[in-house]
Amino acid sequence: MRLRSVKVYLAVLLGLVLATAPAFGQAASTPKVDSGDNSWMLVSSALVLMMSGPGLALFYGGLVRKKNVLGTFMQTFAMMAVITVLWAVVMYSLAFGHGNAFIGGFQHLFLKNVGLAPNPTYAATIPEQTFMVYQLMFAIITPALITGAFAERMKFSAMVVFSILWALFVYSPMAHMVWGEGGLLNAALGGKFPCLDFAGGTVVHVTSGVSALVTAIYLGKRIGFPKEPMPPHSVVLSFIGACLLWVGWFGFNAGSALASGTLATSAFVATHFGAAAAALGWLAAEWFRNGKPSALGGISGAVAGLVAITPAAGFVTPMSALAIGAIAGVFCFYMVVKVKTIFGYDDSLDAFGVHGAGGTLGAILTGIFANSSINPLLGAGKATGFFEGNHTQVLNQAIGVGLAWGISIVGTLILLFIVDKLIGLRVSPEDEAIGLDLSQHGEEGYHAEASAH
Repeated sequence: MRLRSVKVYLAVLLGLVLATAPAFGQAASTPKVDSGDNSWMLVSSALVLMMSGPGLALFYGGLVRKKNVLGTFMQTFAMMAVITVLWAVVMYSLAFGHGNAFIGGFQHLFLKNVGLAPNPTYAATIPEQTFMVYQLMFAIITPALITGAFAERMKFSAMVVFSILWALFVYSPMAHMVWGEGGLLNAALGGKFPCLDFAGGTVVHVTSGVSALVTAIYLGKRIGFPKEPMPPHSVVLSFIGACLLWVGWFGFNAGSALASGTLATSAFVATHFGAAAAALGWLAAEWFRNGKPSALGGISGAVAGLVAITPAAGFVTPMSALAIGAIAGVFCFYMVVKVKTIFGYDDSLDAFGVHGAGGTLGAILTGIFANSSINPLLGAGKATGFFEGNHTQVLNQAIGVGLAWGISIVGTLILLFIVDKLIGLRVSPEDEAIGLDLSQHGEEGYHAEASAH
């Protein structure tokens, strides 16, 4: 009787072992989709797309003269369509495929093997398609940011061709180096020079801002600049656009946690604090210099703060976020009102002064303020930033920024030269005089009859 009981016990125990053991040849733990994480990432993807249209479109559209408002809207809108197709065909593979330290491979051409199962290398709790579409939204807004520098004077056809080439040969390599597996600057996956870039300080803002400066200089100034006044035709539109950017930026930064956990909360808080402090910093500098704080100054400061906190959002404490924002607000204000005046370049909508300068500053400050209590990315028990004792991190940040500057300058110059020789970059003086709305699209944003009332 006792022997039978032992046999029954062993049979039950064996059954439990077999039931819970993985199948032969199967990994012991298969990544599973977390519905909460997936929901947050889909919402974040939508928020980042909102940053392009309507956020950036309204922000930039209000800053140009009324004869160019639809042309400016169309430049951002075109990126939403063009980059999406390009991303699906080849860009996702170049950015996140298995390649070398500088560029991804071709395993994911036409989204091959990018399905609904998680890719544990990048995000273990969401479908790879969710990760893919989230990263797509970053790829859309980055070339759209450049359009602010050449607003009111580039052909629509040239803008489309240049943006396609730029996305392939500047954005894709930079995204792979910072975020891709095996990337030279990837801090999470063992890059040789671990550059902390939580949500795109180097990948998005430095590359777009520096490329914007190069494009503005290459194209030359708008007819009449700087002698002829060229004030924004509607600060109201820009105000609405900036507020939409602020809200959408929570998806941009907090979404970069790739999960709905505590890191997303930390990035969310840092993002908001950085924007608020920068808005006040810009307004204070403007008030001191001009005697009055302006609405345009306030929203420009907020965007500058959002740019600067982007690389740091998942690495810094709330108080550090306030410091980064305050520094960025004052710094970018003087970049726009002083440096641009000294050098005389026509960066129409201050894409470099805000994104290039703010992104560079933010990336360096990330290396100073990064705290392992927020994100122990470099290893448990290891200092993350300068103030924690990791003095080499600032050097790594400078290397990342230097590479972003170098790739952006050289790549943009080559691509501009090619497009200029193939189809020409700039509209004719006559087309510039009547505006991009009519000359490039055959329509008007505001009809003369409506404007008269």
